[in-house]
Amino acid sequence: MTRSVAEKRADFRALHEQGCFVIPNPWDTGSARFLEGLGFKALATTSSGFAWSQGQADGAMSRELILAHLRELVEATDLPVNADFENGFAADAQGVAESVRLAIETGVAGLSIEDSTGNAADPLFAIDVAVERMRAARKAIDASGADVLLVGRAENFFAGRPDLDDAIARLKAYSNAGADCLYAPGIKTREQIAAVVAAAGGKPVNLLVGAASELTMQDIAGLGVRRVSVGGGMARAAWGGFIRAARTLADRGRFDGFADAAPGAELNAFFRPFAG
Repeated sequence: MTRSVAEKRADFRALHEQGCFVIPNPWDTGSARFLEGLGFKALATTSSGFAWSQGQADGAMSRELILAHLRELVEATDLPVNADFENGFAADAQGVAESVRLAIETGVAGLSIEDSTGNAADPLFAIDVAVERMRAARKAIDASGADVLLVGRAENFFAGRPDLDDAIARLKAYSNAGADCLYAPGIKTREQIAAVVAAAGGKPVNLLVGAASELTMQDIAGLGVRRVSVGGGMARAAWGGFIRAARTLADRGRFDGFADAAPGAELNAFFRPFAG
């Protein structure tokens, strides 16, 4: 790796100043390096993709394992890495601040804090509590002196509370609390996207496109979105190929699932320069 953490962080912030870029989500060193090789300008972790690679459900990984994963990806690539940092691995603001301090030490260029509680019966933190948590994250970043981008996430559409007005109210509050970038995963329609962009007041908006969509990058850029992530989409695509091949072999005793497999020689040629 040739670029310093400070250089990665500066480049990451600059990406958010104009245009629209894709920030794909690898789940391990190999997928991160391959995405870098395709010319992407930044990467973001995926809590779900990493959890599945470890034989766990999304949300089941400990803070310690996530921090180790962040460090691994930061060291694997010259690209800036944004951390899918879930809900900060704490219920209170003080705990969020401590988690953010630890995440900054891994070298990430950005991190997101969700307002989800993990409790299905009460899935979102009350907005005043969520704002306090966001302020704590902001203060931790500022105190560190690191130029780490803070992403505020309103989880309404992922948490079974698909209320666009409430999501927008939350994003505005997170913006006021110091979030640099705003994100409401689960919004899909042009109207929803446009409404969030308008409410952001000029701050960059992240759009999640984790499944096939009629929208193109050109469409999304035209709506004013600044960056597009795919969440667990690529990990699920990889698992889809694996599951189809495995089930065909298990159920039918056939090897047809290997028809579209990547050639080993091509993979070896790509990864050989990383040896040692």
